[in-house]
Amino acid sequence: MNFNKLLPYIALIGLLFTATFTFAQRDFSKVEIKAEKLSDQIYVLFGSGGNIGVCVGPDGVLMVDDQFAPLSDKISAAIKELSDHPVKYLLNSHWHGDHTGGNENFANQGATIIAHDNVRKRMSKDHVMKAFDRVVPAAPKAALPVMTFSENMTLHFNGEKIVSFHVHNAHTDGDAMIYFANSNILHMGDTYFNGRFPYIDLSTNGSIDGIIKAANQALFIIDEDTKIIPGHGPVSNKKELMSYRDTLMGVRSKVKNAVDQGMSIEEIKAANFLEGLDEWGTGFINGGRFLDILYSDFSR
Repeated sequence: MNFNKLLPYIALIGLLFTATFTFAQRDFSKVEIKAEKLSDQIYVLFGSGGNIGVCVGPDGVLMVDDQFAPLSDKISAAIKELSDHPVKYLLNSHWHGDHTGGNENFANQGATIIAHDNVRKRMSKDHVMKAFDRVVPAAPKAALPVMTFSENMTLHFNGEKIVSFHVHNAHTDGDAMIYFANSNILHMGDTYFNGRFPYIDLSTNGSIDGIIKAANQALFIIDEDTKIIPGHGPVSNKKELMSYRDTLMGVRSKVKNAVDQGMSIEEIKAANFLEGLDEWGTGFINGGRFLDILYSDFSR
């Protein structure tokens, strides 16, 4: 057995225990939900977890993602500041708990949950995250999407044409971007970590190639005036997304060539492939862990 190829998994297991301990100790009472207005009826909510998109209007409220369950009351209070209507639709950009943790709470309040087919598949049964050597238990029935799609779907709501489209094997195998066509606003979920190294969930078929392809798909439909809601980080635009895509392509090429040449993960980390990207390592994934993920991606 090649011990060098086990090192990234060992590092990711360490990351899991750190993240699990941090979550268990987190005091959600200190989290503030802050709203940023993007158009007359589209807002983004920042709190703890994935960024939330909100569409308000006479038809009701539509949400994209809902962060962690303990924050549902705070999120509901923030939405009530924007609209007197209840949440009618809740779209999940993918299955991870920092984007779906509030599903059960909002469903019990009457929201209809919508997501890609694979989101329901992942959430409906125990899932083994191989890189973390842990089991994510199945979500309660009420938390599961009740409407799913395979490639794309369109909602006509609050005067908006809202298009949800699947991007294959990017952050996970169930990612969807949500485009508010009338307002020219795109929610990219975790296919885009603005100004940060992305987390790529290899255990559910994510890949660096899929992340880059997702950015290209987004760039194909947006223009210089589009406002982009990333899964994590501040609201972005086409220029910043292009820079993100180009940076990932450069790092991907260097690491892939190094793996093909037989370099170990230690040699790759010592090669300074991430020069100039120190600020990207301030999020959930630092530079070393990002290289671990790429090494594992190219070694499988």
